Amino acid sequence: MKIALISDVHANLPALEAALSDVRAEGVDATVFLGDAATLGPCPRETLGLIQSLNCPCILGNHDEAMLEPARAAELQIGEPLLPSLEWSVSQLLATDVDFLRSFRPTRQLDFDGASTILCYHASPLSNTDILLATTPEETVDKYFESQSAAILAGGHTHIQMLRKRGRQVIVNPGSVGNAFEKPYTPGSPAPTLLPWAEYAILRAERGVWSVDLRRVPFDTEATRRLIAQSGNPSAAEWLRQYR
Repeated sequence: MKIALISDVHANLPALEAALSDVRAEGVDATVFLGDAATLGPCPRETLGLIQSLNCPCILGNHDEAMLEPARAAELQIGEPLLPSLEWSVSQLLATDVDFLRSFRPTRQLDFDGASTILCYHASPLSNTDILLATTPEETVDKYFESQSAAILAGGHTHIQMLRKRGRQVIVNPGSVGNAFEKPYTPGSPAPTLLPWAEYAILRAERGVWSVDLRRVPFDTEATRRLIAQSGNPSAAEWLRQYR
């Protein structure tokens, strides 16, 4: 059995199309979306439509929640420079798109090959704004996953791929499909440099043994740049600077 984990698309349609083409080539049995679908990038509606066509479990990211409740943007850690882009992204959606966003859930626990379970979340099971990196102290990680017994703990949010053990559990971050960061970003830092590939992960199970494949797929960054320039997104110039 193979399950694809995709996360943090951020309305980058060419990157999502490239990742899903690789998913199909790998013969994946199911896909899980870990949140942050349609803000900031040039193609909010098209990206949501493609994710919806997957008919897969969808997790509520902080940007997804901010699209549903823009007044809570600061609480959801959407910085002030991103607010015009958030508002523009929301303005592109139809009522049916909003209904789809409302179907996203904070967490999901899924069966994996009848032998293990996967706990899916965006940033942590406690919040879609927590930060979980390879360098996060163990006591903080223990707080995030207290009482969680799933063998595989899967979330995104940081835009950084990661595989980290926690006792007998494994924490998987598939990275970002649409905005893979060169290095971790912290609020107040300069805008992150975006890398020219789409990141995702495949979980594989065979004869009671499972493994994780962290994947990077090149996509047409020039197509993304053209879409950004033509979109009317008020943050277009900043996006173009980040793809350097």
